[in-house]
Amino acid sequence: MISDLKAVASARLERDWDTVHGVSAGLHADPEPAWQEVRAHRMLTTVLAERGFSVDDRAGGLDTAFHARAGNGPLHVAFVAEYDALPGLGHACGHNLIAASAIGAALMVQAADAGRALTVHVLGTPAEEGGGGKILMLEAGEFDGLDAALMMHPGPVDAPRAEPMAVAHWRVTYRGVSAHAGTYPHLGVNAADAFTVAQVAIGLLRQQLPSTARVHGVVTEAGTAPNAIPDTASGRWYVRARSLADLRDIEKRIRACFQAGAVGTGCELEIELESPPYSEFRTDDEILDMFVANAAVLGRDMTAEAPEGAAAMKTASTDMGNVSQVVRAIHPYLGIGSLPAVNHQREFADAAIGPAADAALRDGATALAWTALDLAGR
Repeated sequence: MISDLKAVASARLERDWDTVHGVSAGLHADPEPAWQEVRAHRMLTTVLAERGFSVDDRAGGLDTAFHARAGNGPLHVAFVAEYDALPGLGHACGHNLIAASAIGAALMVQAADAGRALTVHVLGTPAEEGGGGKILMLEAGEFDGLDAALMMHPGPVDAPRAEPMAVAHWRVTYRGVSAHAGTYPHLGVNAADAFTVAQVAIGLLRQQLPSTARVHGVVTEAGTAPNAIPDTASGRWYVRARSLADLRDIEKRIRACFQAGAVGTGCELEIELESPPYSEFRTDDEILDMFVANAAVLGRDMTAEAPEGAAAMKTASTDMGNVSQVVRAIHPYLGIGSLPAVNHQREFADAAIGPAADAALRDGATALAWTALDLAGR
């Protein structure tokens, strides 16, 4: 009976709760940004190896990616772990909970199924916050042969359906000519001014962009002294749209704005891609229905309307979108009681540990594991 298997799975989580919770707490206390998740990688792979998983600790040729497996059943289900933090903000997107819930769900299924119907995978995917680790792993074949890829994501409130936007990640650099700003300004070519021109052009263009488009970025370098005309200015920019098809058109228009900065000032422009573009998300409705039903058993009504003024994080971009185009996938959000704080705020990082976050971790691991067992029992 599937109910008996779910009971076995839940009992395993109780036995291993200190370990699962320790993963979340350990990651939260020691945040590492994209491509630098060395200690997180070591912690997660060690936990899985000690519990009988075979672990490739350099999946896809990436130093901080891993692919763990247990069982030999015909249905291959992966729990997807993210564990990179935001520079300067720590785990302000709750990736500590994502990784810990993936570990917990995998241990639960390992105990309940014992390899009869399922091969359980845990995919450790670095650099979700702009680096596209999943895309590189996808291209390397790490998602090949999977029947489903499941994960949960913390948010301010529950929201079952992910609707992430496509996004392109750019590193923009202008190169000009330095000169004394007081004595020889006519000999300078101001790279900082080029960014000003580009940002004004983008600001004016916004009224002609679709309401679903997003363009945002930061200037990370624009000179070092007020009396020296900056010869270099750099920044990081994201362009978002409802789909990859829409993104291609909008990217052309935003690129023209940056070119305007170069033309207007005489600078040279370089735009580099920080990762392949992230795709929109394709939710598997059958699997999501299973997750929502399991969450309801745990006391979470995923169909309830969010409180007034409480926006769910449904449209944030993720490289899980690229995975969803080729593997059946879900990406539900579980609330951690953070309001008024929302993702990518320091206060959200504070809320990603504590009683409400622990409840989301327990519910997330359980609903994911039970959903995998439901898939195997169809």
